[in-house]
Amino acid sequence: MGMRLLIVEDKDSFRRLLVRALEGSAWEVTAVGNPAEAFEMLRHDSFEAMVTDLRLPEFSGLELLKRAKRLQPGLRVVLMSAFGEPRDIVEAMRHGADDFLGKPFDLDLFHEVLERLGSLVGAPPPDPREPWIAQSPAMRALDEGLSRAAESDVNTLFLGERGVGKVRAARRLHSLRHTAAPFLALASETVGPEGPEPSRLKLLKGGSLFLANLETLSVTAVPGLLQAMESEAGQRIHWMAGARDLVSLLPAVRDRLGVLCFPLPPLRERKEDILPLFRMLLEAGARREGRPTPLMERTAERDLLTRDWRGNVRELAWCVSQALRTQEGAVLGALPHLSSGAVTAPLCISWPEPDTLEAMQAIVGKAAEALLLRRALQAHGGEVAHTASALGLTARTLAQRLREHRISID
Repeated sequence: MGMRLLIVEDKDSFRRLLVRALEGSAWEVTAVGNPAEAFEMLRHDSFEAMVTDLRLPEFSGLELLKRAKRLQPGLRVVLMSAFGEPRDIVEAMRHGADDFLGKPFDLDLFHEVLERLGSLVGAPPPDPREPWIAQSPAMRALDEGLSRAAESDVNTLFLGERGVGKVRAARRLHSLRHTAAPFLALASETVGPEGPEPSRLKLLKGGSLFLANLETLSVTAVPGLLQAMESEAGQRIHWMAGARDLVSLLPAVRDRLGVLCFPLPPLRERKEDILPLFRMLLEAGARREGRPTPLMERTAERDLLTRDWRGNVRELAWCVSQALRTQEGAVLGALPHLSSGAVTAPLCISWPEPDTLEAMQAIVGKAAEALLLRRALQAHGGEVAHTASALGLTARTLAQRLREHRISID
């Protein structure tokens, strides 16, 4: 199934023209002429992208954009208008529009915009506002190294224990190079003998591909990977990877992807970053739950600094999520340990909007699947192959499910 696109245009002839222009493309197109009808579709079904006219009956395309983003925050949106004023364009971009097409426009331009939109849907760029904690000397040195590396196109390898933030460092380097370009992280154990899919490489043009857990790459996948790197599409992207260490890598892969190496220190060796990281994660978690950010007792802060954090930042994030689930007050007391409470935490799912029983069951089932996948991935330390085996899935099927739910592999 292709990516789902919703077109909202009240002029029948132009709407039919746009639909015909996308016949045979990667887009599965639904076209309507009324924003209220479009809004109902967005309430009950998911779309990857929407193209909407600015001036519509009942309410404007700008208002539809605002409502749509509340329902589906990851929706990619293009507005089009023959009367677009700079004020409208600025307002649309402020509320999350990805592009603006002034009517009349050439269909080649329409295809070009949608090709870019498809890239952002399949491999969304990291949020450039994503916090980056670098208060310890080791992380400050890493940040300086990433700034220098951003001026080159060399393949880059990030080394360190599980959970230290290798994919986060890769996103940082990607954002320093090109903020709006696509970024895709793949679990190395899901790469088959033919290498990464050519369609994905084409999708990533100008962006970055990050291979997580490179030490799990199979011997049979190496020729396909090297061939993909040499292909025309492969030479148009930046290649990055994460691994435990250089010794664990196959020589051919190490030589090609380890041109530039950045070791990431474990969290226990950069204690200056622990409290800022915890507070950042705590604020983000409280915001998601719609509650004020709790304060921390001094004893809790001292406790954080004395732990060895064998799970690194991943364990720190778990600690934050469990503290928010189990403590409701304005001040956090004793913080949970990884050895307790990991299995007994409740499965919390929001109530769906009132609808038919079948529709509500589908929404709840999708939300539950995402939570179960997160829990299973966490229980197996982020190991895609082990998680897939425990769930009775292939690694590729699990990777596809994770992408569908926008769950990061790191």
